[in-house]
Amino acid sequence: MSESTQAWVAAGVRAVIGAHTQAQDAGRTDDIVALYTPDAILELPGMEPLQGHDALRAAFKGWEPTQPQLHMVGNTVVTSSGPDEATAASDVAFFHRGDSGWTVQVVGHYDDRFRRVDGTWLLQRRVTTFQA
Repeated sequence: MSESTQAWVAAGVRAVIGAHTQAQDAGRTDDIVALYTPDAILELPGMEPLQGHDALRAAFKGWEPTQPQLHMVGNTVVTSSGPDEATAASDVAFFHRGDSGWTVQVVGHYDDRFRRVDGTWLLQRRVTTFQA
């Protein structure tokens, strides 16, 4: 795969990760779900895996913020296995603003798998782990 294709894949994947983070922190559930393939799987510690748009919509609707929150995602490494498939590994810190200001609630890691569908990059699987 050419260097320009790899850069294009990485840019597309990072755009999905950023759009997901922005939509999640703003409570835009439908925008989040639109970033996943219809058969996508989301794995979170302590929960059964969520699969498909209906399960994702119900979960993210229940997680809509009631107070300001911020997911800071960084250290993302994208690996492309072709022009239509990629993986990404990212670190994440979740902040919540309460009466005493911003505090870190959770530090974790995302292992993501992406697929390009009709020219659009979508999350196919996200596995989230939390750091102790």
